[in-house]
Amino acid sequence: MPVHVIDNLNTVAPAQWDALVPGNQPFLRHAFLSSLEDSGSLGPRSGWRAEHVLHYENDQLVAALPAYRKWHSYGEYVFDHGWADACRRAGIAYYPKLLVAVPFSPVGGSRILSATPE
Repeated sequence: MPVHVIDNLNTVAPAQWDALVPGNQPFLRHAFLSSLEDSGSLGPRSGWRAEHVLHYENDQLVAALPAYRKWHSYGEYVFDHGWADACRRAGIAYYPKLLVAVPFSPVGGSRILSATPE
């Protein structure tokens, strides 16, 4: 199952991305996530680098993960500072990490976007 990783959501047609988003998840929609990228809220200066994971079948987007490479744990609602500190003390690199999430938000729900519910 080949996957593609992109660093800018604007390389995906909004209609293709939004076709994978459940109707009750507005913060996963293309317009919201791409506006965070376009405004600079996400990017190298903020420590949130987009690395969205895409899967295509017959040139049709059928699955996606809104993913970000992070060099810190700020702006998340996952409190993993203890893990990062334990890794630092053990001499293990904790960062960068890959986070599948809606940035800056405690909104719940699946982050695995798929054309089929399986």
